[in-house]
Amino acid sequence: METLDRFDIAILNELQNDGRLSNAELATRVGLSAAPCWRRVKSLEDSGFITGYRAEINRQKMGLGVLAFVRLDANRNSGDVLQALEEAIRTIPEVISCHYISGTGTFELQVVSRDLATFSQFAREVLINLPNVKDLHTSFSLGEVKASSALPLGHLQPQPAATSTATRGRA
Repeated sequence: METLDRFDIAILNELQNDGRLSNAELATRVGLSAAPCWRRVKSLEDSGFITGYRAEINRQKMGLGVLAFVRLDANRNSGDVLQALEEAIRTIPEVISCHYISGTGTFELQVVSRDLATFSQFAREVLINLPNVKDLHTSFSLGEVKASSALPLGHLQPQPAATSTATRGRA
């Protein structure tokens, strides 16, 4: 794992909580002046620690009241056929997350839909007709307890600023 110093970790924590912070406010919160803070954020972006900024949209307010967890079983789990399935899944907007899993099944998908009837039609017309699909098993969310994309960073041991990967060569 690449190393981060305490300022890098603080910046990541703050931006996970509010990606719209101004650089001046972010600098104040982490104890830096504006220019070094901006350079650190740019370095964290350039080195791949920060991969983007996006709005979190309430799916219910957008009319997407159904959240389904679909375990998809593939006929074959190797080679070009599995890659074709992965590529097909990436193109489906209703699939908001897909993971290659161990145990029973090949992929676990999170799928959003307006309602159960719409999901049922989507499963019959789209999911089951994907290349190399053998079977689908679906569970539905009855209510969200926690939905967050923020990563826990408490396990990180801050490194001295001079050896931080994200800030090496930058003050």
